Amino acid sequence: MTHLISNNKRIYFLAGCFSLFSISLFSSGIESASGQDQKSLQQSQVTAGEIDTTTSKVYTYVGKTGFGHEHAVIGEIKSGSLNLGARNNAGKIVFDMTTWKADTAPARQYIGLKGSTAASTQNEVNANMLGSSVLNVQKYPTATFEVVSALPVKQNVPTGKAFYQLDGKFTLHGVTRNLKLIAEVTEATQRNHLRASFTIKQTDFGITPYSKAFGAVGVTDELKIYGEIDVAK
Repeated sequence: MTHLISNNKRIYFLAGCFSLFSISLFSSGIESASGQDQKSLQQSQVTAGEIDTTTSKVYTYVGKTGFGHEHAVIGEIKSGSLNLGARNNAGKIVFDMTTWKADTAPARQYIGLKGSTAASTQNEVNANMLGSSVLNVQKYPTATFEVVSALPVKQNVPTGKAFYQLDGKFTLHGVTRNLKLIAEVTEATQRNHLRASFTIKQTDFGITPYSKAFGAVGVTDELKIYGEIDVAK
């Protein structure tokens, strides 16, 4: 009799454990489904034409003068949108100048510069670049490209890729200039990827190119800027 009661207790105990385990699995399934639904909801709320600031990047090649060094700079997009095919009010791209970093490994690889740069040298270059004598990001934390139109460009020879001409006004360091560039567009299911480049002169935007040692070490006035931009469809 005592043995039977003991066995019954074991059965009840195992049944209780199984019930708790089943409830735990059921709850986890609900939480997992809820997380997936939340992710899908966030994706569905992305506005067509909105720029993905998490994947979009801007790169800049800075040439050298005298005994100076070439530099590769990477920066982020703060916000923006782009309506490909629009003849008016095609969009706006806001560059976060405070995120500009010189000679990181990804930046040098993208631009095609060999070797690496010590962290201490990077910090020195960044301090000069972001400081009041050059970009002055405390006063001018952003740059903007107001895109007036973004119209397709006809190709004389089919390449299998789409090209758009972006016309607008580029503002840097508080100075605005007209800007025209050609963007190569690669289409995907949920987004368009734009690749484009353009050249500016620092002096056109009121910036004095960095130099020291009476000009023996410095950087060029001309900068080559590259954009890798993802736009939601």
